[in-house]
Parts: sequence; C-alpha cells; structure tokens
Amino acid sequence: MDLPNSAAGPGTSLINWELAASTAARLAPAGPALSAAEIGAAVADLRVSADRSVPYVHEITGLDAARDLRDSQVLIVDRASWARANTQSFSVLMASTMAALAKKQAAQRPSSTAVSGTVTGAQLGSVLAFLSSKVLGQYDPFAEPASPASPASTAGAESTGAGGGRLLLVAPNILSVERELHVDPADFRLWVCLHEQTHRVQFAAAPWLRHHMLSEIEKLSTLLVGDTEKLTEKVAAAARSLTRNRKERATDTTPSRGGVLDLLQDPEEKAALSHLTAVMSLLEGHANVVMDAVDASIVPSVRTIRQRFNSRGKDRGVLEKFIRNLLGLDAKMRQYSDGARFVRAVVAEAGMQGFNHVWTSADHLPNEQEIHDPIRWVHRMGL
Repeated sequence: MDLPNSAAGPGTSLINWELAASTAARLAPAGPALSAAEIGAAVADLRVSADRSVPYVHEITGLDAARDLRDSQVLIVDRASWARANTQSFSVLMASTMAALAKKQAAQRPSSTAVSGTVTGAQLGSVLAFLSSKVLGQYDPFAEPASPASPASTAGAESTGAGGGRLLLVAPNILSVERELHVDPADFRLWVCLHEQTHRVQFAAAPWLRHHMLSEIEKLSTLLVGDTEKLTEKVAAAARSLTRNRKERATDTTPSRGGVLDLLQDPEEKAALSHLTAVMSLLEGHANVVMDAVDASIVPSVRTIRQRFNSRGKDRGVLEKFIRNLLGLDAKMRQYSDGARFVRAVVAEAGMQGFNHVWTSADHLPNEQEIHDPIRWVHRMGL
C-alpha cells in the first residue's frame, strides 16, 4: 500500500509527532486477514474506483475543477499509514501555535518541554489508533507538498504540487465494512470514493480554501492554547462534564457541537469555532448530497448500501460510545446532515450553478446561522 512521508514534520518537541505515529501503529486494531495477492487486488481495485468516481462527481456538481486534479494525489493506505499521515497534517496545522507555546513553556519550565512532548505524543497516538479503524477515506488538504523522491510520489501516485493535498483511502476499513454489510465490493468501493473525491474536487474548485482553513484553524488553536493554565482548567471542566448522567444530558437544551469543545469557548473562541463548524458542515454536507445523487445506473446496489450503512453503529459498545462522545464524532455526523440540508435547500432555490457561488471566495462561505437558514445565504448572494 502507499506510504505517506515520514511523520517528522514542522513543529517542536512540545508534541512528539514520531511517537504519536508509532504509538498509533502499535495500538491500531488488526485489519482483516488477507494474502498478499488479495491486498494487491484490493489496492488496484480501489485505484480504479477512485478514477471512475471523478467523472460522476463532475456530472453531479457541475464543477469543472474535477477535470484536472493533478495538484493532488490518491493514496491507498493501511491504518498505521493513515495515522502517520494525520500526524503530518497536525504538525502543519499546529506548527506556529506549538512553536509559540513551546517557547513560552521552555521559558517558564525549561525541563518540562521534552517530557510533555512525550506524554502528548503518546496520547495523540492513542486517539489516532482508535480513529484509524473507523475512517474509510479522508481528503487531506493540509499535507506538505511531496518531493519527487518521497515514498508518496513513488508508490504509484502523482506528486503533489504546491498547496496540493492527498486523498487517503483506508483499504482495511473499506474491506471490513463491505464484508460486515454483505454488500457488493465494487459498488461499495465506488460509493465511498464518490464521497471522498468530492472533497478533493471542492479544494480544487476553491484553491483559496486550504489557506483560509489553515488560517482559521491557527486562529482557533492559538486562542485555545494561548493561556496554558486556562486550557488545563477548561479540559478538567470538560472531563467533569462527561460524567453527567444521561438524564441531565437529555434535559440540556444547550446547542452542542459534541465532545470537549463545548467547554473550550469564550466569546472569541465561539466565533472562530462557529466559522469552522459552518465550513465543515458545508464540505461534509455537499459530499453527502453527491453520494445521495448517485442512482442505480452508477452504483447498481446503492439502495442496499445506503440502508445497511446507515443502520451501522446502533449497537456500539459503552467504551466506544464514551470515546466518540469525548472526541465529538457524533457531532461530525450532525455536520453531515446539517450541511446536506443547506446544500439541498440552496440547490432547490438557486440551482447547482447558484450554489457553486460558494466556491468563489471566502466571503461566499455560509456562516453557522446560514447553514440552518439557507435562504438567508441565498439572499446575501443575490441569487
């Protein structure tokens, strides 16, 4: 399978990125038992599915960016490689914030930086190990550009250009789910690729989006870690909130994004998080609308796949439910549905061409209120 570049990337010893990657690789659950021939066949088939999906994304979205995706790459990865790729992205996302915080901590407690980097790296690796068995695919717009000699560019994928990203298809997870659901493998793989390639096309259609999200994420992360003592207090309060009984949660009408982020907010943090929530809802909802637009002429067993896939997860164990709540993963599912409702409402009102105004500039991105009131966005755009 394709291997992303080394996890050692921009950053500081405040987080040991290499330890995070190695911890995730060690703790990640084993995938399905496959022979070398079966692995090779699955990787080849996923490449074909990824290629086949792009014209359908173009047809459904009307985005001409789908015609030329040479600024990014497709990688078929295992769970450890997915985790390693995400440590790279985190190091890019957090580079300036971590550098500033490490400098501050080193001045205050010079001997603590290396120790905290080891502890944090191990913790991050544990989280990535859990997630590595859940993710089917991921478009990563924050990857460092690959050099011509890198493993990523020599494993059968084109090298990224400046600002390019990479589409990661996690082969063992895709194979596990298709077996669990007893669905047609070729149909399921194409269906998954349609969703993930849509994200790739989104960033190709809006080349400014990567920089915009990097800037916004840096702003939020700087706010969250700017005061180390305050952050510690917030995380402790967030942990206490997770012990509230189910009855309390059921009667709590406060809007929730899920997980510890509910408590990591003062007014400025709320505004930054609200913007990122709206953008993520847009991206995830748009990809879901593309998937839902697929009919039996493209994926013959799509109805069966949808029914069985949507019924997954109802019998999760207590530990997994706790971890999902801690990480806010169920909130991500709400982003899918909220964003999909926004996209469908806008397309119904202004057509797909009208909706595609969203990709022209950051000013055209919906805010969180508009995600829940799409006509407000339509009027702001003058459509």
